[in-house]
Amino acid sequence: MSLPPLSLELPPLALYVHVPWCIRKCPYCDFNSHQASNDIPEADYVNALRLDLQQDQVLAQGRKLTSIFFGGGTPSMLSAQAIGQILKDAEAIIGFEPDIEITLEANPGTFEQEKFSGFRAAGVNRLSIGIQSFNDRQLTLLGRVHGRDEALRAVGVARSAGFNNINLDLMHGLPEQSVAAATADLQQAIDLAPEHLSWYQLTIEQNTAFYSAPPVLPEEDILADIQDAGIELLAAAGYEQYEISAYARDKKRARHNLNYWEFGDYLGIGAGAHGKITLPAEDKILRLWKTRLPKHYLDAANSQKISTNLGGHQNTFGGGSDLLLPAGLPLEFMMNALRLTAGVPQRFFTARTGLDWQAVATPWQQLTQQGLVEIVQGTVRPTALGRRFLNRVLQGFMPLEP
Repeated sequence: MSLPPLSLELPPLALYVHVPWCIRKCPYCDFNSHQASNDIPEADYVNALRLDLQQDQVLAQGRKLTSIFFGGGTPSMLSAQAIGQILKDAEAIIGFEPDIEITLEANPGTFEQEKFSGFRAAGVNRLSIGIQSFNDRQLTLLGRVHGRDEALRAVGVARSAGFNNINLDLMHGLPEQSVAAATADLQQAIDLAPEHLSWYQLTIEQNTAFYSAPPVLPEEDILADIQDAGIELLAAAGYEQYEISAYARDKKRARHNLNYWEFGDYLGIGAGAHGKITLPAEDKILRLWKTRLPKHYLDAANSQKISTNLGGHQNTFGGGSDLLLPAGLPLEFMMNALRLTAGVPQRFFTARTGLDWQAVATPWQQLTQQGLVEIVQGTVRPTALGRRFLNRVLQGFMPLEP
């Protein structure tokens, strides 16, 4: 079946800033992170980020930023002064919406009261703290550099620094973990009363230490029991599940992540950072990425000799780009939108892919008949059954082989 021509609208714009260094590489981590052997080149990296963003400025197409997310690695290894300078540069180069959300990922092993007060003063208004577990044995198995006491202290430091929007990252399905142990971990997180909880299952990814030497993980029936017990516990505590692994109270949903799931646009700066940009004038949607190794990224900033054509856009930080073709856009859109419990407005499909709904009408009808998806008051969303079998749902939108 031939698909209708593209007719795109500009979605909201966010910014992702990648900080590639960490204190120690965790055995489950497949992100672009590199163990810092000595002092990180903070000033040089901040300068490189500025140059990177200046070159991507044209891709904003007049939009201001609705959110910024500092990810890694461990962004909290940077000084408050460095974070403040990056934010000043971003505001000067792109501009901020008045209610911008600015999130910084932080690990408990890097918490100092003065430093985090500095992050808050610099403009960071949301913290995402990588707890993963409150069990010391599990933290050791996961290769974390903090223990239970440091995890508990980190939340107190964040509150004292003035943060009233905190996310805690917590894993379940850990090595040999029982239902009781997983729910005890989750209850401890709930007791700390964060505004947001990211509660997700440990998975073994390629190119990780765990992939080479996998630990013994709980069996499928135990994993299912953990999931059911955890969702019940979170609901009883007033946390709304609005995405597969995201839970919020007081409407404090992660605006930056919502932009991803609603198929919005985002610039990505830093070593290995990825972006997605809509170009309505050219009927294009691009995925962009920067060179991965910190040394190569910094060398590019110093030499200005590396040049990559990103869909007609020049950037000296290497990497590359992919054009999202119409045949693959239904899957690209649905694999994000259907992560959301409430789904997204049906009109987003056309506005953000440029495709008429007819491009997905047949698989949508089939999945509806199977009780996996639904349209309610103009919103497309998965059913409870569809959320449980999301991979099966997404198979319905796979592009046909040529």
